[in-house]
Amino acid sequence: MSWLGRIVERQIQKARLKGQLQDLSGEGAPLPDRPGDAFISAADAAAFRIMAEAGVLPEEIRLKKEVAAQRVTLSKTTDPVARKAAMVRLADLQTRQSIAEEARRRFMKD
Repeated sequence: MSWLGRIVERQIQKARLKGQLQDLSGEGAPLPDRPGDAFISAADAAAFRIMAEAGVLPEEIRLKKEVAAQRVTLSKTTDPVARKAAMVRLADLQTRQSIAEEARRRFMKD
């Protein structure tokens, strides 16, 4: 476990012992199904979830949604010129998403 993971676990344990984790919304309910979380670390999944609940959308998540939307656009485009433009747009979005993901990984690594 990383040093950050140990700090988080220690803080959770302290809060639990003080009773600060009781009577929270959703207590006792099953965790929501988040199949996308299987492809990222638990820490990243928790961070993204906290930001989402606060109404903050990280750049890489915004780009991920744009990539998905552009793929749909590309699949529906039949005109060769428009299809080429859609492919260029998709490649640009995927590159920007990769850059944002790498920036986060480097930031979290330090």
